[in-house]
Amino acid sequence: MNSEFTIAVHSLVFLAYVPDHMASSELIAKNVSTNPARIRKIMSSLRKKGFVKTKEGIGGGYILDCHPQETTLAQIYRAVACGTFKPNWCTGDPEENCPVSSNTQVVMDQIFNEAEEYFEKYLEKITIHSVLEKIKQCR
Repeated sequence: MNSEFTIAVHSLVFLAYVPDHMASSELIAKNVSTNPARIRKIMSSLRKKGFVKTKEGIGGGYILDCHPQETTLAQIYRAVACGTFKPNWCTGDPEENCPVSSNTQVVMDQIFNEAEEYFEKYLEKITIHSVLEKIKQCR
């Protein structure tokens, strides 16, 4: 899995922490510990899916356009990272005569697809609000 999902969750939780306030990509990037260009790329995907609104210019930035109590991590995963659970490369060669080498990719693809389904079902139970509440308990 790539880090876009974690960055997206972190960014949305941060925006839920500062409700009704615009946050620039620089401010979010500082909080996430990454660069603003990476934040802008991920926030663009989140904006297209209706999670955030943007405002250009001075005083602009990002603001939540979703309800933290209703927005699940599964929705965010599908918006920015769906399909990344499975690795890009798998062992074996479908052209080999050996049944292990020629079938490992197919079987592993099935395993990763099923794991991703279970993972999404788990993420359906977690909201942006619940993540923020768990963070507040860390004090």
